[in-house]
Amino acid sequence: MTKSGFLLIDKPINWTSFDIVAKLRSITGIKKIGHAGTLDPFATGLLIVAIGRDATKQIDRIVASNKTYEAEFVIGATTESLDTETEAIIDPN
Repeated sequence: MTKSGFLLIDKPINWTSFDIVAKLRSITGIKKIGHAGTLDPFATGLLIVAIGRDATKQIDRIVASNKTYEAEFVIGATTESLDTETEAIIDPN
């Protein structure tokens, strides 16, 4: 019997979604592991990981479901790269 299920991983900064999958494959020895959606390496957040055939078959349904996002920001601030990869430039006005 093959076990299937989902893990909810709090993806740390500087890890890719695939880094998480590769680490889980290494730890578990299970090859059929995938994730529902991709988080940028500089992003943190909930990564839904499917383990086993039954779970990975449901990834499309999960990706199509509604999502919510939380963010912290400073009004009037920007960066050269438009993300967190470069220092913030704050407009004094």
